[in-house]
Amino acid sequence: MDFERARFNMIEQQIRTWEVLDQRVLELLAKVPRENFVPEPYRALAFADMEIPIGYGEKMLQPKVEARMLQELALSEQDRVLEVGTGSGYMTALLASVVAHVDSVDIQPEFTRTAAARLAAHGIGNVTLETGDAARGWYQHGPYDAILLTGSVPILPETFKASLKAAGRLLAVIGEPPVMEAQLITNVGGGAYNAVSLFETCIAPLKNALHPERFVF
Repeated sequence: MDFERARFNMIEQQIRTWEVLDQRVLELLAKVPRENFVPEPYRALAFADMEIPIGYGEKMLQPKVEARMLQELALSEQDRVLEVGTGSGYMTALLASVVAHVDSVDIQPEFTRTAAARLAAHGIGNVTLETGDAARGWYQHGPYDAILLTGSVPILPETFKASLKAAGRLLAVIGEPPVMEAQLITNVGGGAYNAVSLFETCIAPLKNALHPERFVF
């Protein structure tokens, strides 16, 4: 398979057409080899417009969703970032390529282990990988300049907002099937936050995500 041609087509036909025009993001997608973070049986589908199974009932996000998330966070090389949901380690690699440090947490130990090996193989060392349940917050190394949730949450725990530095950004997909909304939430200071709706999507929830209380009649 011609991975370079497939990568080029992904960027031009999927990514650009989904309003991802930040040249730095596009160059990063061209540089970080997505195929090396995909389980071997699905390697030929590394650049397809689909979610790819990675085991334990989890999937990689569509490439266009990953790219849009990266663009909207507007990261800088001084940032410290929290990623909730390490998964394959691909988004971790993208984040680590543009920021000072990434703290990435996953509830599945196998994902932590395989991501560590993949990141090491690509010479990416500015990452702290931990196994734990961060669906309702993760305080160990905060506050953060940016937080990315790679799984959805029916409602957003306030703990994530509280873990943002001043001017810090949080990107989360909020809601329940069939319609969810990606939102960018910014800490504008004084205990106030600004939320901007980015796009509609539907992705799997984080395990143990906070759910709204249901009324029982």
